[in-house]
Amino acid sequence: MGETGGKQQRVMDGGARQGDLPLRDYALIGDGHTAALVARDGSVDWLCPGRFDAPAVFCRLLDARKGGFFRVGPVGPARVAWRYVGHTNILETEWQTPSGRLRVTDLMPLPARAEEAGSRLLRRVECLAGQVDVAVDFVPTPDYARAEARLAPVDGGWSASGAGQGLRLVIHGGLAVQQVQHGVRGHFVLHAGEVRWLALTAGREVAPRAPTAEAAEAALAHTQRGWEEWSARGRYDGPYADVLRRSALLLKLLTHTPTGAVVAAPTTSLPEAPGGRRNWDYRFCWLRDSAWSVEALMGLGYHDESMAFLGWLKQRGHASRVPAILYAVDGTTPKEEVELPHLAGWRGSRPVRVGNGAAAQRQNDVFGEVVNAIYLCSEAMPSMRPLEPELWALVTRLADVAAERWHQPGRGMWELRGPSRHFLTSRLLCWVALDRALKMARRDGLEMPERRDTWERAREGARRSLLEEGFHSGAQAFTWAIGEEELGAGPLLLPRYGLLPADDPRMAATEARLAERLADGGLLRRYAADDGLPGREGTFTACNFWWVDFLALAGRLDEAHALFGRLLEYANDLGLMSEEVDPRTGELWGNHPQGFTHLTLIRAALTLGEAETRRRGRAPAAPAAVHHGKSPA
Repeated sequence: MGETGGKQQRVMDGGARQGDLPLRDYALIGDGHTAALVARDGSVDWLCPGRFDAPAVFCRLLDARKGGFFRVGPVGPARVAWRYVGHTNILETEWQTPSGRLRVTDLMPLPARAEEAGSRLLRRVECLAGQVDVAVDFVPTPDYARAEARLAPVDGGWSASGAGQGLRLVIHGGLAVQQVQHGVRGHFVLHAGEVRWLALTAGREVAPRAPTAEAAEAALAHTQRGWEEWSARGRYDGPYADVLRRSALLLKLLTHTPTGAVVAAPTTSLPEAPGGRRNWDYRFCWLRDSAWSVEALMGLGYHDESMAFLGWLKQRGHASRVPAILYAVDGTTPKEEVELPHLAGWRGSRPVRVGNGAAAQRQNDVFGEVVNAIYLCSEAMPSMRPLEPELWALVTRLADVAAERWHQPGRGMWELRGPSRHFLTSRLLCWVALDRALKMARRDGLEMPERRDTWERAREGARRSLLEEGFHSGAQAFTWAIGEEELGAGPLLLPRYGLLPADDPRMAATEARLAERLADGGLLRRYAADDGLPGREGTFTACNFWWVDFLALAGRLDEAHALFGRLLEYANDLGLMSEEVDPRTGELWGNHPQGFTHLTLIRAALTLGEAETRRRGRAPAAPAAVHHGKSPA
């Protein structure tokens, strides 16, 4: 897979689409406030203007009949290929038609000034050869298609408003249009060398005026320069440099620039298997995923993003209370989870949900992920040491809660909606919170004798429990929950966090059992237990990158490289991956693209690089991306 994306060509007719597209036929563009999914046929099928979790104004992604969209592309069938421009999140799509060749460049411009923040989507249409008849369909459906759009002609285009949302579409050079149900449709002819801009802006009810063509060209140049400069700041070495860069660019797209919060995915309700009910809203900031994103980006040299997230954490005031597991990007509690029964769902996968009921769950692993992220940042950036009082207060609060809760049940990182359990990964991450807090206290010379004794006792209790109760003699493996025989992929994390080496006989036995009982088509499912939900799910992509990580730490590098290479084959031709995959068909399932998948890809690639360096007998040239701490005696 090349850095700039796909060379594959497909024949598509965007004006005659039948049903829902495969998820691999979607690209992502964004501006640090929100993001849009652009289909291979030139249709913007998902856009939540202004903020990731705002109500969608285009939602054909979730209902091919009722959901709105904004398509620009040739009339009739054409051969299509697409790519990202260089090291950016600007999308180029090219069509070869019988009469000519067309290129559409899609971007959400990065604001040049803070006051420019907002939702703008620019589409540059250029005829590269011959002549092309270009179709435009503008069909807005405000508030997830719960409201009718009021359409009106404006200077150079059309406006649409409804449910407090406003859009303005301006077509520079104009076009002949006709109003159709819920929108407008038109076309224009371009000849070789001709360029036309379409500019979509969003606001409340009445959107601001769209930029001129000259301003749009300037925004394109500014945005391309901004992405290239950001990409150039990272460290990308070795054979996986291209996929590392693309994954980093995806994580940056999922970062809410004003606050530093990282959303798990830009979409909601894309199912873990088509037709099922496992459909969740991922447009929020999970502390777990965000902390792991910080770790991944830190490993690539991106310190500013790490500091921005730590700043967001401090603003939440967690030094005085237990944090929630997920937040809206502005730090508020997400809205109550509700279903949208009027939408059919992608491939009939109902219900479509907005909001996330998991926000109220107790998940005891969160403390360790956040404390570990702070520890890694402070190790990589000496200027952070000793931790400033607010940050240290946050660490102590999280370690206190870990000391109190390490032996208590919870819902675990998979957010099960059944009974609470003593999940092994929750106990492991409580141990991590205590271990890293104690390391920072010793490193920075912080005196706290009473708290230190409490933390040390709790850390030892969690360690002994994991090693003595976590390994199930009947299963001959570390299992997904203490005292239970069901298997899960979580124990693959034990070596990553330093509790046991990967070549420990118990870890070797665990990996062998997982390969026997969780593998589906050669890839791992995340667990085998009944989780109380109907239906099935695919193989969980992130858990397979954990598997790569484990194999690399165990010194089984040939196996690790082979599995890593196979996983990359499931990415679409732009390098984007979803939450899950069907290993038999290669079909992508779950919210798309997903940050969790890409951050585990980064971590696995960095671990592979470190392992290769050790195999060649050379010390790493840069600090390791992940701290594999030693288990205390």
